[in-house]
Amino acid sequence: MLAPDVGFSESDGKLPPMRFQTSSKKIKSASEIEWLKCDDESSLRVRRKSSSKKVKPVTVSEFLQSNVDPKRQQRGLNKRSRSTSVGVDFEGDSEEDLLEAICVVKMRERKQITNSGRDTNERSLKEAREKNIGSVNSSSSASSSPSSSVSKCDGHCNGVSAVRDVKVRGQEIKRCHQCMKKERIAVVLCKKCTRVYCIKCIKQWYPEMTEGQFAKRCPFCSKKCNCNVCLHSSGLIKTSKRDINNSEKVHHLHYLIKSLLPFLEQICDEQTEEMQIEAGIRGSPFDIAENFCCSDERVYCNHCATSIIDFHRSCPKCSYELCLSCCREIRKGSLSRRAEKKFWYVNRGSDYMHGGYPLPCHSQNPYDHSEPLVLSWNANEDGSISCPPSEVGGCGDCVLELKRILPPRQVAELKRKAAELLEICDNEQASLMCNCNETGNGLLRRAAFREGSEDNYLYCPASKDIFEDGKLFHFQKHWAKGEPLIVRDVLEETTHLSWEPMVMWRALCENVDSDISSKMSEVKAIDCLACCEVEINTRQFFKGYMEGRTYHNFWPEMLKLKDWPPSDKFETFLPRHCDEFIRALPFQEYSDPYAGILNVAAKFPEEKLKPDMGPKTYIAYGTREELGRGDSVTNLHCDMSDAVNILTHTAKVPLSEAQCSAIELLKMKHREQDEKEHLKKDKVDNPHIQLDQGNDSLKEEMDVSEIRGPQPLPSEINEKLKNSKDVLRGAALSGSPSEGEIVDTEGGGALWDIFRRGDVPKLEEYLRKHSKEFRHTFCAPVEQVDHPIHDQCFYLTMEHKRKLKEEFGVEAWTFEQRAGEAVFIPAGCPHQVRNLQSCTKVAVDFVSPENIRECLRLTEEFRQLPVNHRAREDKLEIKKMIIYAIDKAITELQELIESQR
Repeated sequence: MLAPDVGFSESDGKLPPMRFQTSSKKIKSASEIEWLKCDDESSLRVRRKSSSKKVKPVTVSEFLQSNVDPKRQQRGLNKRSRSTSVGVDFEGDSEEDLLEAICVVKMRERKQITNSGRDTNERSLKEAREKNIGSVNSSSSASSSPSSSVSKCDGHCNGVSAVRDVKVRGQEIKRCHQCMKKERIAVVLCKKCTRVYCIKCIKQWYPEMTEGQFAKRCPFCSKKCNCNVCLHSSGLIKTSKRDINNSEKVHHLHYLIKSLLPFLEQICDEQTEEMQIEAGIRGSPFDIAENFCCSDERVYCNHCATSIIDFHRSCPKCSYELCLSCCREIRKGSLSRRAEKKFWYVNRGSDYMHGGYPLPCHSQNPYDHSEPLVLSWNANEDGSISCPPSEVGGCGDCVLELKRILPPRQVAELKRKAAELLEICDNEQASLMCNCNETGNGLLRRAAFREGSEDNYLYCPASKDIFEDGKLFHFQKHWAKGEPLIVRDVLEETTHLSWEPMVMWRALCENVDSDISSKMSEVKAIDCLACCEVEINTRQFFKGYMEGRTYHNFWPEMLKLKDWPPSDKFETFLPRHCDEFIRALPFQEYSDPYAGILNVAAKFPEEKLKPDMGPKTYIAYGTREELGRGDSVTNLHCDMSDAVNILTHTAKVPLSEAQCSAIELLKMKHREQDEKEHLKKDKVDNPHIQLDQGNDSLKEEMDVSEIRGPQPLPSEINEKLKNSKDVLRGAALSGSPSEGEIVDTEGGGALWDIFRRGDVPKLEEYLRKHSKEFRHTFCAPVEQVDHPIHDQCFYLTMEHKRKLKEEFGVEAWTFEQRAGEAVFIPAGCPHQVRNLQSCTKVAVDFVSPENIRECLRLTEEFRQLPVNHRAREDKLEIKKMIIYAIDKAITELQELIESQR
């Protein structure tokens, strides 16, 4: 059992350097286990209080120092019990109760105001030290045998007080490095660094390691220790897996500038066109006034909510701002109307979501289909544009003035420098087509069965092989064609730090940020059946992650945490896990969010407000059986940027026979409800269609199963679903695998469906045609579709994927992602995911030069969506990324060229 160290900060709020003394005598034991006993183990009930000060993350130098004892802030036990009123029994309570109690104590104590001064703290600390040291010395002198290695103590030297290591009979009483306790009965000594870990911590936090492995090389030596200090330390490992020489840097920078230059020229042309219009309005010469913008803020167009990078028009009276794209639409008379549609679903009750009867609906018109405001907004004859009326946010009194955000003519100057540098630099780019043979080397995985298609196989190398010559060109070849990629065994290249959710949760409970730590006892999860947020105790959520949860009728309850922890700074709150994730990333030239030389997003200046590209963690339940309703899924959507997703942890939660039987009966009940509602819907939409010439009311009351005919047996249903699943996930049903093909013999953790960009129009047509067959919030049928993909309200089941292929000839790349595999998703490729097990995934976004055109297309597509659409805000600022990336690449390339002369 691990007791998180919650009281190791001094009064100045800094974490002292750690010291780990080596034992003066080697313990002579085959298993290297030292037995230490205490007088009264039942007395080890201590109430602990954390410091109200914030603790800074530990640096490598501080962590590895070995000349100072760790000091912890201590207060009297009586004061502790009065202030917190929460008791922690370190030996009697369970690990979950202990963690939750400590989290509650920390939340309460951070809200208290400490009025005692520094003198009082020092005096209390001194008294506690004298008391504890005296007690330990007394126990030491009471030892009967001079050769005994048994140490007696009073139970207070458990890591709460700052007691130094005391030698007993020539040996030191060493703290467990994990829980920082001295009274542990059995510990294992590492031969390499002489640190000790207690057996209890080994079994709880390192179940995959044996005691012999600990004695040979402990987790600290292997750099995978998950104690609180290590989890809050950064820089312990090298995140980059290979060093790029200067020749390769010149090659990559030249390629980056050459790829981005056409888009920079397009931005420059747009600005030149607007300057010519302004010259006709004001005459020449003229200066463009600067619209001052702080480095920590973004400027958005008031009409379309698109990010403004430089030139725009602004009202001098009300500061209404308009982007250049909207200016062009106004002058052409084709300005898109931006409606704010109020749309919501009605909760018809839990019984309805499980296939039963709905509760009465009191709202007769839950959907507001009101027409958007018709705005007569035209440009003047000279091209100038007036501020819109107050109904849409303007004042209607002034003419919009041309403003800039960047320095004068910066874009034009960058265009000139880039063109000149490409002429000077004679580094010819190698072709993306590589002569290396992909077949016969286990580099392909079959993911589709499209007839006449050459892209049914996905490039799937192993992580250890991607550093070979030509592998990056293979990646670029497939990536430029908009194909996803899979990289196997990426976690094998790391230090194997634990990705168990409980380990990350423990790190967050000890987080230095009080706002984050105070939220850790409760989390907001998404209930996949109702598609809405629910609050749940964190311990209960993670217990369900490992063991599963069910509703009262045995239907599996699927919950998921999205973008967890609740912050946009993953590297700040989980620094050790962030380093491990960066280390695991394959093709770091593209995927590294901080140093990827071909990652356009990584070139953003440090002083500017950066887009939130991740990393982000997604923790969710899952089951291999497709439920059809309430599955743990990520609905069909399309990201504006590229992304890489790593499955870091899985947990199988098998279903009992009784639960499987209940699921089959409920699924039949769901199908009956679907058909009954479809019949009623068809009759409402088409009144001339009748069920029969007889009594309509009688037919409506008739059981749907009688209309459909006899139902197949559950065994027949299972067999049909199994066969459909085998076909749709790309399994070879007959014949031998092709040369070089990777056969998926193990069960994966997540099922992916990724669609080609060229299939998007047909995919959208299918979703609009069959939208009424899908269910969304509160299991209500989908009633309104703004955009079939960007609405994120559809998930195509196996049956829908079969119909999609039959009706439109569209088939997705379908494959299972196993633990330790990284999936690369190109921008503009619609995709959906269903968890087959409980899964922990970590993802990060990046922007590759090959997909800039697609990113800009999506930016324009988002402009056409309703104003309140969740996917509309252009927070990635792709055009701004292009400008900053070329600027930085030019500077770096010039420096490299100069250094080589």
